[in-house]
Amino acid sequence: MLGLIVADEANYPIVRNCRDSLGQSVAPDDIYLSLRGLRTLNVRVKQHEQQALELANWLVSHNDVLEVFHPALPNCPGHDIWQRDFNGSSGLFSFSLKSKSDAALAAMLDHMSLFSMGYSWGGFESLIIPANPQASRSATSWSKPGQLIRVHIGLEDVEDLKQDLEQGIKRYCDF
Repeated sequence: MLGLIVADEANYPIVRNCRDSLGQSVAPDDIYLSLRGLRTLNVRVKQHEQQALELANWLVSHNDVLEVFHPALPNCPGHDIWQRDFNGSSGLFSFSLKSKSDAALAAMLDHMSLFSMGYSWGGFESLIIPANPQASRSATSWSKPGQLIRVHIGLEDVEDLKQDLEQGIKRYCDF
């Protein structure tokens, strides 16, 4: 989320005032950390993709999972567009479970061992969060049944991630 603005002398005051008003400036340490992370980005994204595809395919065959939404899966809505426009994917995807109570959802999410709750997609750690696409849609509606769970698959051992998800899904379904 970093960028650079180059301005000539006449436009610099406008850019500076905007930066000051919005509070958008980057410290040297932030730039250093970003440059450091960029060095291994290619390797990490490949690992995210590989592990996410393995977990997505595992979830497709899971008895308690209604649907898996990963663009690289042939049965995913929009797969044809993904195939046309992309040559890879990331660790981010969603799956749905049969609708249950908020308490069941809390039982699942509050006791995950490896998955943390959060939206910081792209880090090295695995994340999980409940999602409600209808709340943010304006052009189309979300008519899929069930509780949507959004995950970002990190760099932890994929078998450990499967086990963590399996236990979480079991807590959800058994509630």
